[in-house]
Parts: sequence; C-alpha cells; structure tokens
Amino acid sequence: MSSSYVGAMKHEDILHQSLNSHLPRLAAAFAMFVIKQAWACLFGGCLLAALIVTKLVWQEDWPLARYDALVLTAISLQILFLWLKLESWTEAKVIALFHLSGTLMEIFKVSAGSWSYPEPGLLKLFDVPLFSGFMYAAVGSYMARVIRLFDMVFAPFPPAVLHFGLAVAVYINFFSHHFIWDARLLLFLGTVLLYAQTRIWFRIGTSWYWMPLALAAFLSSLFLWIAENIGTFTGTWIYAGQSALDMVSLDKVGSWYLLLYVAFATVTLVKREVLCQNGPSVMHS
Repeated sequence: MSSSYVGAMKHEDILHQSLNSHLPRLAAAFAMFVIKQAWACLFGGCLLAALIVTKLVWQEDWPLARYDALVLTAISLQILFLWLKLESWTEAKVIALFHLSGTLMEIFKVSAGSWSYPEPGLLKLFDVPLFSGFMYAAVGSYMARVIRLFDMVFAPFPPAVLHFGLAVAVYINFFSHHFIWDARLLLFLGTVLLYAQTRIWFRIGTSWYWMPLALAAFLSSLFLWIAENIGTFTGTWIYAGQSALDMVSLDKVGSWYLLLYVAFATVTLVKREVLCQNGPSVMHS
C-alpha cells in the first residue's frame, strides 16, 4: 500500500470523524459520500471549469486558439494528476485506452454529422479537436478513482465474457446504427438483465453500503447529460440542428448510460479484483 494512499486514508478518517461529531450518522455518511464523489470527479470538473473560463475570457485575435489551449490544459492536468499520485500509472494506461476509443468515436460521429466543433484550432484531427478525447478520459478517470476511493466491490458479477461482450456490442452499435438497425433497446435490456443482481458495494468509514449497478449507471448518465449541456452552452460543441442555447436532447442520457458500460469494462481490464461473486465480508456492518 503506497504512502500517498495511507495518507489519504488518514485524512478521510479525520474528516469522517469530524462529520460524525456534528451530524447524525446517516447525514454524515451522505455528506462523506458527496465529498468523495466530488473528489473522484476532479479531472472532469477541472475540464468543465476550463470550458467555462476559456469561453468567458478568450478573444478571437489571441495567437493561441481556445481549442488548442484546452488541449494543453487537459495534458497538463493529466501530468499533474500523475505527479501528485491522484492517479496511478496503471489507471493512466486504461484512461489512455478510453481516450483513444473516444477519439475514434468522435472522428466518426463528426464525419457523420452528429455534432461539430465550430471553432478553429491547430490541434485537430479530421475536424475533431484533440481535447475531445480527454472528455471521454475524464469518465475513465472518474471510474478508476471512485472505485479506489470507495473500496468498491461489484457482486455478484456476471461471467467476464458477457461483461466485456456487452461492452463491445455497445461500442459497435454507436457506429453501426448509422447504417443498420439501431440495437440500443436490446442493449438497454441487456444491461438490466445481465447486471440485475449486481450490487456496487462501497465503504464509507467502517460501514458498507450498496446500490444496484444499473441504477448507479443511470444516475451517472444524468450528471453526464448536465455536463454535456455545459459543453453546448459554451459553444464548445454543437449537435446537429441545435443552437448553443438549446438543451441537449434527453436521448443523450440513454447514450451516456450505454457508454458508461464501455467505460466500466475498460477500467475493469486492470481492476479485475473488484469483480467478484460475493460482497465484502463486513457488508452487514
């Protein structure tokens, strides 16, 4: 166990004890849950803050394009996270994989006219600014960090071949539905059936709590939909037929819900130990 992790555990215990001394037990646990979730979202939160700040201050005649500044900001954040040991190198490799898969999807979707990036920039690939991949990487970063921060265990878990097979099917459907029948309804059903019994066990203090995996994915997709609205309100990307003042279609909640299973499968490539048939031994505490 690394010294940085031990130090983080000590700070967490002190904070939890402080909350327990001022709040009822369940209120303190909920407050701790919110704080740890916010800490897990740090990378994505920093990127969203960068979208807002650059939109407010950036001038068209500045020598550096806003999109290029966002690329440099995202790279700097990733280096900083590694330097501060907020992410491990193993986690960074998986996040990089998700960055790559996200960028490939972006290139395809932009070429298909699903959405566009209206501003200029040098650091673009097929009209897709390179910072867009970091938006997907932020989801991977959140998942890797939240699993570690909450000591999460996923149980009972379905066979690995079905787990990864569903993720592959979801990813393929994001491309194939442009040419053949959209299978997302079947994929929605597949997530519910496959993970019907799977609970996310997570620790707050010395107590264990659980939430159905499908419910957690749905709630997470709602927050990602809100983040998408920040992206479109700042004009960073625009969906086909949408103005910057229009809300993102609620259909995108379903898209994010499915994409989260791709992100989850990607993260569990290196965190296989969190997938098990039984919950924590102290789950009734």
